[in-house]
Amino acid sequence: MGFEWLFEGQNAARLMQGLWLTVQISFLSVGISLFSGTLFGLLMRSKFPIVRRLCQILLGTVRIVPILVWLFMLYFGLSTWFQWHISGFWVCVWVFVLWGTAEMGDLVRGALGSIEKHQIESAKALGLTNAQIFWQIELPQGTRRILPSLINLFTRMVKTSSLAALIGVIEVVKIGQQIIENSLLTSPNASFFVYGLIFILYFLICYPLSWLAIRLEKRWES
Repeated sequence: MGFEWLFEGQNAARLMQGLWLTVQISFLSVGISLFSGTLFGLLMRSKFPIVRRLCQILLGTVRIVPILVWLFMLYFGLSTWFQWHISGFWVCVWVFVLWGTAEMGDLVRGALGSIEKHQIESAKALGLTNAQIFWQIELPQGTRRILPSLINLFTRMVKTSSLAALIGVIEVVKIGQQIIENSLLTSPNASFFVYGLIFILYFLICYPLSWLAIRLEKRWES
């Protein structure tokens, strides 16, 4: 009964619209974090102690404060304190970018720092510049070492996008809740089918990322 009710009217279409919004938030955040996180990771390896210290403070702050608090603080705080009315969509994007930048920056720092020092010293002895060392030695090896953790971070960002519903963004989980509320009397079992479909939709988004990571790892190992 619940399964049939799910596809009555516009229920399935609304879920697809919510899924598209979830995809937009997730992949826009991931795309920006990919570049900003790389730059942040390079800053964390700066020769200037003050720069490294500021980066550590930012990383610690992002990790300590829950994502939900960041969402509430930006969504409600900016409108209250500064009279800035930003849509929930963009609040989600920038909060996830902040989170993704900090986490990916730490991954980049760790991956580049794990490269054996004798490789860097040998490259300098051969006369390579810092830029050549980065592009020819650090970047290729760092990319391979960071990939599993990077894919895990991106899948977590996709799943965490469900928090957008708490600040009024009508994404796939929010629409699923609305469908369930409307079906309490006519189809008490609708929640099972709605959340089951949402589970499948999230799986279809996240699984290709994991599959791609596995394929790339096998390709680089061969």
